[in-house]
Amino acid sequence: MPIIVNLDVMMAKRKMSLNELSEKVGLTLSNLSILKTGKAKAIRFSTLEGICEVLDCQPADILEFVSEKK
Repeated sequence: MPIIVNLDVMMAKRKMSLNELSEKVGLTLSNLSILKTGKAKAIRFSTLEGICEVLDCQPADILEFVSEKK
């Protein structure tokens, strides 16, 4: 998949656990885990906004596009 989720990288930079992020954003642990592992097919803007607010980052810090063309 050409969209890479770097949520784990941002969480490590902010020294925040998945449990802590889950509580602060108001999402279930399982939903955040799906996003963190890159298994999510979509993300709501409100969810992305909440994550960015808590982690004090930009959407581009979490989501990255990598072209499959070579």
